[in-house]
Amino acid sequence: MKRIFILLLVVLIFSACVSQPIVSAEVRHIMIPESPRAGDPVTIAVNTYVKEALLFVNDKQAAKAAFFFVPDEPRIPCYFAAILAIPSTIGSETAIIKVNNEEGTLFEIPFTLTPREFRSETITLNPSLTSLVTTSNERTKAESARLWQILTTTGTDIYHTGKFMLPIETTRRTSSFGTRRVNAYSDGRRTTSIHAGVDFGAPTGTSIFACGNGKVILARERVITGNSIIIEHGPGIYSIYYHLDSFVAQEGEIVTAGELIGLVGSTGFSTGPHLHWELRVSTENTDPDVFVNRPLLDKTLIHNRLYSRR
Repeated sequence: MKRIFILLLVVLIFSACVSQPIVSAEVRHIMIPESPRAGDPVTIAVNTYVKEALLFVNDKQAAKAAFFFVPDEPRIPCYFAAILAIPSTIGSETAIIKVNNEEGTLFEIPFTLTPREFRSETITLNPSLTSLVTTSNERTKAESARLWQILTTTGTDIYHTGKFMLPIETTRRTSSFGTRRVNAYSDGRRTTSIHAGVDFGAPTGTSIFACGNGKVILARERVITGNSIIIEHGPGIYSIYYHLDSFVAQEGEIVTAGELIGLVGSTGFSTGPHLHWELRVSTENTDPDVFVNRPLLDKTLIHNRLYSRR
């Protein structure tokens, strides 16, 4: 009986919080930023229940994100939020985000993408690295499936809402987010790819820190990415650290921003000691530097735009 009473109490509190914005005001929303670039994450907050945000470009769906509940705090009412990533392959075009509930589209957010250019580079691979990335086996297939399982999981826990910190103290970057790559294999073949994160060149053994509070979902050695760590920061939001020399953090552990999680190395598909730092939002890779400069959830701005009467 006690457990049933507690469950009913939680449901009543949740219902009161969710319904309050509907009673007290019209449906409001905020999108940060209002004119994002290709590759940027976008934060959307709504003062009532909504289910999902769908990005459409030229009438084709380009990205999707689920909304999650953000509980109220002192002087900050509750709301629903989604963090959606604009794919880096989209040009300077007009786009629409459709915000849906179970009954269909509640409202639309039209916007124009800010122009952005990405760097280009050629990666020359020796026979060993060529063999590593061109040979498929059951282990690499299983590791890819496990990674996708993680990235497609949208939980309910919110570990981090503020800005991220850089995961390493070095300022030397050897590759940028969104760089258009040409992979030149030792057998003469060439393929193209898009770099999903930021590479920091640093000596083996350099400290790597968690960029934000979160839960360590994966900390293990993988064929292609070497010693790898994945941290969950919120529903569908994951930071990724590849090619480590060794781990400090363990799977299932809760870490805080700035906590030591591992050391720089050159394991897996790597041409030298470096940290590959990546951010995934609802499966899409997105520019991790954006959340170094602004919060995942700007609580003050969200509160002022959703609930202020001024």
